[in-house]
Amino acid sequence: MRRLTLLLSALYIVAVYIFIFLPVAVLVIFSFQDGSLPVPPLHGLTLRWYGEVLSDRGLMDALFNSLIVAVVSSLVSCLLGFLAAYGLARHTLPASALMRGLLAAPMSVSTLIIGLGLLALFNRLGVPLSLFTIGVGHVVINMPLCFAIIYASIGGHQVNIERAARDLGAREWQVVALVTAPMLAPSILASFFLSVTFSWDEFIIAFLLSRFDVTLPVEIWSMLRSGLNPKTNAIGSLVFLVSIALLFLAEFTVFRKARTRP
Repeated sequence: MRRLTLLLSALYIVAVYIFIFLPVAVLVIFSFQDGSLPVPPLHGLTLRWYGEVLSDRGLMDALFNSLIVAVVSSLVSCLLGFLAAYGLARHTLPASALMRGLLAAPMSVSTLIIGLGLLALFNRLGVPLSLFTIGVGHVVINMPLCFAIIYASIGGHQVNIERAARDLGAREWQVVALVTAPMLAPSILASFFLSVTFSWDEFIIAFLLSRFDVTLPVEIWSMLRSGLNPKTNAIGSLVFLVSIALLFLAEFTVFRKARTRP
């Protein structure tokens, strides 16, 4: 019975991994298709489509736009999330539970609703659609995530260290910047990498809040409107490679350090 249980568990795990990664594997394999359509059968292998992607000015501009929006919006989200988490964790405020609920509420709201609301707001204020408005939208959806991760890592055991810093003459901003923030560095970095990943792949808000300067998901959607071709598979494979690189970077710089810390 034990061997049967282990066998069924192994088969279940294998089936889950196949279900998750089979679409990605198909995407990557047919990005090397030596033909005009990325569909079976596979007609030889070529790097032609990767060359066309790297030489496409529109795709490279969209890739750069996505990188800028992801990094800047994630930095702002982490900063706001950290300040909100620290304030609600270290200070007794009226209706603090309600404040925490309101800060986390955008995580339960559809990005379509958030995007439409921001679009109406920007039109009302006369703010032109640009990478800036996309970044604002990504801060709205990522800041609650950063707040939740950082707030969960703030514990009472850090209070004594902060109190000792104040007793030694540190000002409040020095305590926050030089004592609390370094202690919460793994959580802050984890929230940053997750925000970058979500912003990098986000489409709905980027589509609604952009006009001429678009991000990579919007550019890929525009390409798909004219039909499938291995070029879209190639850029999709590059996006997947960047996402995997970010995950490995987070693993080796944040989570491993957290596990080895005594």
